[in-house]
Amino acid sequence: MFQSGFCEKTPQDKQAITLADMTPITDILRDVFGFDGFRAGQGEIVDAVLAGSDVLAIMPTGGGKSLCYQLPALARDGVTLVISPLIALMRDQVRGLQSQGVVAGALTSANTPEQTQSVMDALEAGTLKLLYLAPERLGMASTMNMLRRYPIRQIAVDEAHCVSQWGHDFRPDYLRIGDLRRALNVPLAAFTATADAETRAEIVERLFGGVDPVTFLRGFDRPNIHLAFVAKDTPRRQILDFAAARQGQSGIVYCATRNKTEHLAAGLREAGHNACHYHGGMDPPDRAVVEERFAKEDGLIVVATVAFGMGVDKPDIRWVAHADLPKSIEAYYQEIGRAGRDGGPADTMTLYGPEDIRLRRGQIDESLAPNDRRDADHGRLNALLGLAEALVCRRQTLLGYFGETSAPCGKCDLCDRPPETFDGTQSVRKALSAILRTQERFGAAYLIDILIGNATDKIRANGHQDLPTFGVGQDLKRVQWQAVFRQMMGHDLIRPDAERHGALRMTDRALPLLRDQDTITLRLDTVKQARSGPVVKTLVSDEDAPLLSALKAKRRALAEAADVPAYIVFNDRTLVEMAQKRPQTLDDMAGISGVGAKKLQTYGAEFLGVITGAATAPVHPARRKMAGKPSANLYDHLLEVQAQLTRGQDGTEKPISCSAAQLAKVAQMKPRDMGAMARVLGDKRAERFGPAFLEILAEI
Repeated sequence: MFQSGFCEKTPQDKQAITLADMTPITDILRDVFGFDGFRAGQGEIVDAVLAGSDVLAIMPTGGGKSLCYQLPALARDGVTLVISPLIALMRDQVRGLQSQGVVAGALTSANTPEQTQSVMDALEAGTLKLLYLAPERLGMASTMNMLRRYPIRQIAVDEAHCVSQWGHDFRPDYLRIGDLRRALNVPLAAFTATADAETRAEIVERLFGGVDPVTFLRGFDRPNIHLAFVAKDTPRRQILDFAAARQGQSGIVYCATRNKTEHLAAGLREAGHNACHYHGGMDPPDRAVVEERFAKEDGLIVVATVAFGMGVDKPDIRWVAHADLPKSIEAYYQEIGRAGRDGGPADTMTLYGPEDIRLRRGQIDESLAPNDRRDADHGRLNALLGLAEALVCRRQTLLGYFGETSAPCGKCDLCDRPPETFDGTQSVRKALSAILRTQERFGAAYLIDILIGNATDKIRANGHQDLPTFGVGQDLKRVQWQAVFRQMMGHDLIRPDAERHGALRMTDRALPLLRDQDTITLRLDTVKQARSGPVVKTLVSDEDAPLLSALKAKRRALAEAADVPAYIVFNDRTLVEMAQKRPQTLDDMAGISGVGAKKLQTYGAEFLGVITGAATAPVHPARRKMAGKPSANLYDHLLEVQAQLTRGQDGTEKPISCSAAQLAKVAQMKPRDMGAMARVLGDKRAERFGPAFLEILAEI
């Protein structure tokens, strides 16, 4: 997209330009930003950026990332180009810089003509120091033409984890930044607060062309934030109680659905709080009003989906609550990181329950990502379950996920009140044995039926009521076994298999337990407290839910390819019936409500492949038209007999055969004598196959 050759410089030239005519850093730090010194880790990053190095810095939220590129921009000539994901984030940073006397501007779709002209005037005058752009503008030819005209000395990328195609905040236009870097041939500094090893590798590949930048990993700990997870029990009341204990403080409540944000915000207002909702379905002006209110009003609570996130630069958010389980441990860390950015104390609470896990599993299974990516996403969700079901300090578990170690923090719910535990080895071994003896082909609901001795029709059909593990888990109730399976996932002993529609498979970690070579401790409180909550309405059973998700993913892919609404392919009712009946052939598929002849021809093999896990053998159109009809079985019988007689009765004659259309006519017309048969097949084929075909027809 971008043409190289603009401002071609050698690495030595880059550094010479970077270091020329610098104002002393300490003066800028004090006079502009009002700081007498750097926070831990900032100074080294600033030095590397000023030296013209490509830089990747992973710093905790509130650790002062923006200073690491803003300060170098003021220390040298030219313009620093900042790629930032959200207009709100750019607007806040530009306002903050301008209030400190810095000439900074942003070019966004929200600009007035006067604002855009002011930015262009500052560029022409050579006074602009920081230019903020959204990544979407990099796809416009006019943007590149504009950047060619001005002395861009550095590219800074905020929220660099957005370049990861499989991350929770992926922005497709971030993939253009690598081209921009090569076109401008200037150093690039990338910053993020959330990047596990896989995401860091993607950042290096996509932004730095696979060449390792100078990397700073400044830790993920936010010791001022209190961490807590709570099992759902009347979640609306739990959120209202949490907010009531923090009356008048600014907070964020994250919800999984748009509808829930509106209802919960209304509940908070009824309880006397200053609260509003925010989600991606709102009109842009309405979202802008909420963003503006949150930035300016004290004590406002925003109830939001994850659409409200990046761009929240309010320093005094005192609490963050999750009304539903986040998507992953990275998403969780990003979202709680919006609290306490000023370093003051902040509280978090995350509610979770079985319905959350079902929702998140379904979202992963319905994605269009390859199986290995979906498997990795299930692993990330398992890591979050491990944090929710942790036995010891949550901060130790959280930091351990990001590769850091720490002592018990004393500022989480588990440090406040250590949980009850028990030796769960025998229970886990029973569950693993059930998984092994059923060839890792089933999900938790089916396995629990085996363990508690519930001989369902499906279990009888598979003969699993005769397994040694049938009924060995009657010491626990179904909901308690669900808690055990949840903890097993949290310990990464088992994972849903994307290729088997959510069937649980064991990881290598499970083998020592299965072989009686290891033991495991589980939380007793979550098992003892497990109880049947309100019935969650679902389209299908837990056992069929992963397959329904896979069918929806296939429907979505086909609908997008055809540029039609998803229901045009198949409606939900048809997919539900497919998930429940699991047709194995096109004849079976033709019996599903909503699958007519045309849709069977267009989509039948695609959906059958999802259900069976194998490619469907090609079927002649003449045969496919009969799918699900009595004539289809007759056609197959005729085809079988024809194969036996291709070389005649004794197998020595010249091979001949009937066409698929001829066999279809015989199956449909059912000729009753040799004359009628000859009129359909012709004399030669009637002579070879007629007697045998008539014998078959006489039997029906």
